[in-house]
Amino acid sequence: MDTVRWLVTAGLVSVLGMGSLAGTAPSPTPTPEPPPAQPPPVLDRADVDRALDRIDPSVTELMRKTGVPGVSVAVVYKDEVVHIKGYGVREVGKEGRVDADTVFQLASVSKPIASTVVAGAVGVDGWQKPVNPELPEFRLKDPWVTSHMTAADLFSHRSGLPDHAGDLLEDLGYDQDYILSHLRYAPLAPFRASYAYTNFGLTGAAEAVAADKGVAWAKLAEDTLYKPAGMNDTSSRFQDFVSNPDRAHGHVKQPDGTWKAQFVRDPDAQSPAGGVSSSATDMAKWLRLQLAGGSLDGRRIIAEDALDLTHHPEAVSNPAHAPAARTGFYGLGWNVSYDDEGRLRLSHTGAFALGAHTNVTMLPGERLGIVVLTNGAPVGVADTVALDFFDTAQNGKPSRDWLPLVNALYAQEADAGRSATDFAKPPADATPAKANSAYTGTYGNDFYGRATVAAENGGLVLRLGPEPQSYRLTHYDGDTFSFATRGENAVGPTGVTFSADGRTFRVEYLDEEGLGTFTRE
Repeated sequence: MDTVRWLVTAGLVSVLGMGSLAGTAPSPTPTPEPPPAQPPPVLDRADVDRALDRIDPSVTELMRKTGVPGVSVAVVYKDEVVHIKGYGVREVGKEGRVDADTVFQLASVSKPIASTVVAGAVGVDGWQKPVNPELPEFRLKDPWVTSHMTAADLFSHRSGLPDHAGDLLEDLGYDQDYILSHLRYAPLAPFRASYAYTNFGLTGAAEAVAADKGVAWAKLAEDTLYKPAGMNDTSSRFQDFVSNPDRAHGHVKQPDGTWKAQFVRDPDAQSPAGGVSSSATDMAKWLRLQLAGGSLDGRRIIAEDALDLTHHPEAVSNPAHAPAARTGFYGLGWNVSYDDEGRLRLSHTGAFALGAHTNVTMLPGERLGIVVLTNGAPVGVADTVALDFFDTAQNGKPSRDWLPLVNALYAQEADAGRSATDFAKPPADATPAKANSAYTGTYGNDFYGRATVAAENGGLVLRLGPEPQSYRLTHYDGDTFSFATRGENAVGPTGVTFSADGRTFRVEYLDEEGLGTFTRE
């Protein structure tokens, strides 16, 4: 399309005053035609088939390289499921094979599922309704922000809450009610002018919509989307996942390079943001619905304008770092970007460090989408399968080996929260600790709740959380100790430093936002 025609189509001619530029007086400008929803498709079935031919060898090779035990893949093109298949096993050491009906935890791929549910429940206008009246205990630090924050603000991560606010409370065992009611202690960045990814902000918005409808979130999701779309193995309840005999067990990589089903991740506290479980069969139905504007098999499931709104860019998630670089956006539960042809690209990754990695990617203008589910902690497989697929469809072959690039990003993310101190190597001139009695006692913290320090078996034990989790403290230097973190957001050893007068202690990994100091009661 030439530049002038593009300006006309985009409705920018009147803004630029084209009549004045021609040396004549401006005349009334006709109402411009709206721009097309998408540029014309550039892929055909041969392009898609070429990419489909690579899926089997690509998945097989990635599983060999990484050891990830199980994978399931579905591809939708022009309302047809053109590939659906399971690979590997549901659990290492067991015979059960992954198939198209095996259910996986979706982790954060739950977010675009949740936005689909909300679109169906509230239509277009409901996204702008303040959420606080529905959940009065869900408050932020600034009362004005609390009274004005909407589902759209929270689904697009522009509320001002810190990155992943509340996740560490979940790790310590606090439930959803506690977490949402304590986000008011978290510091805030500028409202609607900043971006920070927050599971519990999005969760609060979804729960407010459910409260407005008078039902639990899992029931709203079931009635609005899962049942009408025939997604019979999809659920927003953890219990439904663990009771399904055809479920993929989460695996983590061991120091010797093997994989083990070591943990069971219960994400009910953040169900809308990370608690969905589903199969490739069901996710293919959801992809078809997404790519068909909310319809499935001739039935209207979600209003088209409401679903379309979830695909709009709402917040800048990744500012351009060079003049020619692209800006990344976040919509309502979706990563939103545009490729060289100006085509909308929607995607989301899900990752549980305790054993799940998933990806969904769509080119709506091509009516093409892929979902990849795996039962291993993130080592790049799910994203690599999707990237390789679209790379091949668009360019004839992969332009690079995506696995090292993607895996390096996950490794970098895992290392980001680690302490700069090597607690395994105390200084040679370390100062001895005081007597245990100088540290023992009960301490309080507005955000993290009560903590106790007790003397046991000649050492100190720190207990945190509502059903206290015990952490043995190892002396490092003076009044500083360490313990090994646990849970989804574990960062290895972290420091615990007591004040000289014994009135307070600070837990290093809980203090990123200045909330990690406990005061003796």
